Amino acid sequence: MKTVTATKHIFTLIGDNDLFTSELTAEQVSEGVQIIRLRITSPEPAVPPVYTLKWEHPVWDIQNFWHPAIDRARGLKADWMRKLRSNAASSAPVISLFNLSGYNRLTFAFSDALNTVSYAAGIHEESAWFHCHVELFTETTPPLSSYEACLLVDTRGVAYYESLRDVQSWYAQMPEYRPAYVPPAALSPMYSTWYSMHQNVTADAIEMQCRQAKELGMEAVIVDDGWQTSDNRRGYAYTGDWEVCLEKFADMKQHVDRVHELGMKFLLWYSVAHVGKHSKAWSRFQDKLLRFIESHGAGILDPRYPEVREHIITKYRLAVEEWGLDGFKLDFIDTFYSKDAPVPEPAAGMDYSSVPAAVDRLLTDSIARLREIKPDIMVEFRQPYIGPAMRKYGNLFRASDCPNDAVQNRLRTIDIRLLCGNTAAHADMIMWNTDEPVESAALQLTHILFSVPQVSVQLEKLTAPHAAMLRFWLSFYKEHRDVLLGGELAPEHPELNYPVVRAAKGQKTVIVTYHDKLIPIREVRKGSELILVNGRLENGVYAEFPANHPPAQAAVRLVNCCGETIHEYVLEVNAGVHLIDIPASGVALVTVE
Repeated sequence: MKTVTATKHIFTLIGDNDLFTSELTAEQVSEGVQIIRLRITSPEPAVPPVYTLKWEHPVWDIQNFWHPAIDRARGLKADWMRKLRSNAASSAPVISLFNLSGYNRLTFAFSDALNTVSYAAGIHEESAWFHCHVELFTETTPPLSSYEACLLVDTRGVAYYESLRDVQSWYAQMPEYRPAYVPPAALSPMYSTWYSMHQNVTADAIEMQCRQAKELGMEAVIVDDGWQTSDNRRGYAYTGDWEVCLEKFADMKQHVDRVHELGMKFLLWYSVAHVGKHSKAWSRFQDKLLRFIESHGAGILDPRYPEVREHIITKYRLAVEEWGLDGFKLDFIDTFYSKDAPVPEPAAGMDYSSVPAAVDRLLTDSIARLREIKPDIMVEFRQPYIGPAMRKYGNLFRASDCPNDAVQNRLRTIDIRLLCGNTAAHADMIMWNTDEPVESAALQLTHILFSVPQVSVQLEKLTAPHAAMLRFWLSFYKEHRDVLLGGELAPEHPELNYPVVRAAKGQKTVIVTYHDKLIPIREVRKGSELILVNGRLENGVYAEFPANHPPAQAAVRLVNCCGETIHEYVLEVNAGVHLIDIPASGVALVTVE
């Protein structure tokens, strides 16, 4: 057992045995921020015991809890409840505890975002203190002789999102997690075939959608599952060969060229880990699997074999060289990992014993070879594999599937934004019923404004109002994405599902309210541009200016959800509350004169 005292905590590391010994040190890097470093060594390679780094923190002025995979379970946890788990393909070892005003009280992050880590911050009921810990080597671990990592601890009284922004910067500065280049195209609205077509994709159908998508403001298409098989039953039994289904795509190169001629980029879906039992590759790889998933009709390839990795990488390389792809949607990376299934013992022919290390090698080599061909290649990953380790391979992080659920899409995209830095955060594919009121359909767009839109509806079936609505919101996103994606993001009240989200850059501020009718406005100066979005189905928003706000005049333009100006007037801006009659799912463009 090793112990070290930092400013506010005593940290204890437990786990040493006859072979492994440890060192623990503390360093204060700035006011309120400490780094706890641990080093574990053995005189010879061996399987390490479970190590636990633990400390306590008082429950003083803490009402809120956040971690990257929190979704809607946002309540405080007791110390006997389920531990969190992270690795490269699932979340990140980060927790933030803060108060109802959004001020940080304790944020911590562990540097190992590649291997499986268990972690928690749970309330000990007898003492009203948080019992915090990070556990290492809780799952099958290959032999090692040394291991180093560190824990960042932040107790500054700053906004929780500022603390998390500093956490992502901390990760990004580590050479092993240096983020991938994000090309401008990754920030453009895209059309996805998944919800609108599922596996029933054809070249003609995609090109028809792309012609309309481009006219509406989309700049790329993501062709999802189905291009590689004539089987449309949504299984994975035919994955692994990654050859074009000629019944659907007579000539993939010509198809991609035709999409390019429309002025759109082309991304193609692959399931990274699967090899289907009906594929030609099955006979080659059926003995090189981590496991077989009956419900998928496919096995999970074992990336510890170099020929498995080379097979996967070659398929991607040939697709770019022969078809001219602009990017990939790489799916099911999380299936390489399983906490419930044992990892097969290392066998002859493997050059890695660690699955996480082999996955890292697979993705590192894949991206390196693709960038040799196309430096601005786009790679999409989806939740939950959106942590700092994945930023070095992928430049698009998408919210996990939540069809037609605008609120869930909002939560997931904002959660991604809090740790993804400049990696392009994408919404889950947007869909809606084409017969519903246009103001209701518009919620699918307003609720994901702080991420890149992906649209997945049959565009030819849209009514004129729905098409106008979609065109307006995509143009709104593109006009203001410098702030929406590049501004300082301030999502308020995570415990209430982010009812108000702000972003500001220079003189421009965008505020979207999803629940609150009264929106506090910070100081605006002459020349400031204030954009208020009513992401609700009720008309009217009250803007409350601070008590010390000097009198001013502002030009106000009210726009409905289809982009039509419905009223323009001059507002006498004084301290206090002003009713701005923004229509449901509409916008107020306010310019201070």
